[in-house]
Amino acid sequence: MQMVFHMGVHATDGDRLLKTLLNNRSALQKAGTEVVTPNRHRGMFDEALKSLDGGTATVEMEQIMLDAMLDSDHTSRVVMSTPTFIGAPGRAVGPDGLYPQMGARAAALARLFPSAEAEFHLALRNPATLLTDILPQVAGGDYTGLMQGCHPLQLRWRTAIQNLVRAARGRRMVIWCHEDVPLIWPEIVRIVGGLPNNVPLSGGLLYMHEILGDIGIARLRDAMGIQDQVSVTQRRQIYGDVLQKHALPGTLDQVIDLPGWTQQVVDQVTDNYRADVAEIAVLPGVEFIMP
Repeated sequence: MQMVFHMGVHATDGDRLLKTLLNNRSALQKAGTEVVTPNRHRGMFDEALKSLDGGTATVEMEQIMLDAMLDSDHTSRVVMSTPTFIGAPGRAVGPDGLYPQMGARAAALARLFPSAEAEFHLALRNPATLLTDILPQVAGGDYTGLMQGCHPLQLRWRTAIQNLVRAARGRRMVIWCHEDVPLIWPEIVRIVGGLPNNVPLSGGLLYMHEILGDIGIARLRDAMGIQDQVSVTQRRQIYGDVLQKHALPGTLDQVIDLPGWTQQVVDQVTDNYRADVAEIAVLPGVEFIMP
């Protein structure tokens, strides 16, 4: 059995993946995939992790959790999606950088189901926009408390993902950039859910509709309709062209208003992010979904 943990990160998904997977539940069930919502595992996992205290679940404990979570006796792939897998938003930054506990938390989740094949899926995001969206979720909007003495230029994904790869110990890891999601959304849903390419996908235009609106989506459908058969590469090219011409005002831009962040800091953090993504994309053990 494959246990799939979509770990977020915070401010990258907003339950869209979970909702899209649930909208394709019938097709996923035929492929042997069951989607488990957070309310069915959150409290149980918290209790199990606490009782194990760094240890590994027994066969009996593992089976008890599976019986409580699953509706089908014929499930071969279990998908769970919540950023709480890597902690609360206020723990997104440590003194030395982004998500210092990510690797440890992934390893702990894998130990809950030692007989299964654990997989970890997550999106990266430019730290400048990531923190802008996370800060309102932190109690009192406490920027100093969120940063824990970390300098903005220490916000490197490279270190966080290297730690995650080491903790995963060869387990499957799929990563993408949040900024690319409108172009690669169908691939993300299929990969996470284990949905074959020849099965119709409901909700494949979710992100595009949010950015384009009804009129823009109509333009997109017109552009797609011109082609008899469209490859993934051609579809992404069409999506990109339509986004450039018909994106709703403000949907592709974000104002960065963080204490002490000058434009120079934002530019340097962005440059570091691009450099980190280039390195992570070729990191052994990582499947990177490119646009």
